Amino acid sequence: MHMADALISPAVGGTMYAASTALIAYSSKKIKDEMDNSKIPLMGVMGAFIFAAMMINFTIPATGSSGHIGGGLLLSIVLGPFAAFITIASVLIIQALFFADGGLLALGCNIFNLGFFPCFICYPLIFKKIMAGEFSKVKLFIASIIAAVIGLQLGAFSVVLETLFSGISELPFSTFVLLMQPIHLAIGIVEGLATAAVALFIHNSQPELLDKGLAPDTGAIVSYKKVLIGMAILAVITGGMMSWFASAHPDGLEWSMFKTSGSEELKGPEDGIHSFLAGIQEKTAFLPDYDFKAEPAAAGTTAEPEAGTWPAVKGGTSFSGIIGGLMTLALALLAGFIFKKRKVVEQVK
Repeated sequence: MHMADALISPAVGGTMYAASTALIAYSSKKIKDEMDNSKIPLMGVMGAFIFAAMMINFTIPATGSSGHIGGGLLLSIVLGPFAAFITIASVLIIQALFFADGGLLALGCNIFNLGFFPCFICYPLIFKKIMAGEFSKVKLFIASIIAAVIGLQLGAFSVVLETLFSGISELPFSTFVLLMQPIHLAIGIVEGLATAAVALFIHNSQPELLDKGLAPDTGAIVSYKKVLIGMAILAVITGGMMSWFASAHPDGLEWSMFKTSGSEELKGPEDGIHSFLAGIQEKTAFLPDYDFKAEPAAAGTTAEPEAGTWPAVKGGTSFSGIIGGLMTLALALLAGFIFKKRKVVEQVK
């Protein structure tokens, strides 16, 4: 559900940048005041895992479409909504800048659509309400599926509205929305199942890792080392190997665009801010589409698999999954340590 710049006008893009920036600032303040500093490494590791998991598109049967998890709900379950929003924003910034996944003008839209709804609406108002009381696996799966589905429905509808208000594409509102909502319903169900599975693994391994209110507060100092190492290994395996098995079908947004307009990629304005930001992204994205930039094959070298082969065993994909995870890890850790430093300075004052 990463929007491209071709869907977004400068006015809508700027407005959503302002909204997302305000949410980042608000989340930063709340993290500084509330978050347990011992969970800062978890921000980085979970961010790396979500980056890798987003690379794996799963096929939606009988549609010719695919989807990937959004990650905001899972991050909220583990980190709480404020750290989750900062972490998902870190993932999306790395994806847009270095992998050309989502446009730079649309980055504010993507952060809002994939971060605001799961972190600040679905997690506190749906997931936590269902999970209230004694923990159970059944409640976890029900809460995860319902929250993930509603989060993606809200995000998908937001994409349609942002496209409509931009007015630079010829996607009719009624057709576009009638395609976007059902396909993201199916994607939401799969995301809910995946979210519950990972959350259950963490709960069974070390329940203290979960957000406050979902885990028992024993008051004891807990070491997160074992789970951190386990999630880091899972992030490497997911990005380095499991990404080969991603579906080749277009994702829900591309599929909806194709069914509406006949094209998975629309061409945006060739001048102004669109052209300027496209030029910047072309320079910063050293692994576009999670692969090495295309170059003529040298004599005597083995060619990469042809387009359409599955699994797509590519060195570029593996490298992208690992280096992207490391970059996300670094950015999320940097954010966490800045918040920690600011908190210490204010306490000294």
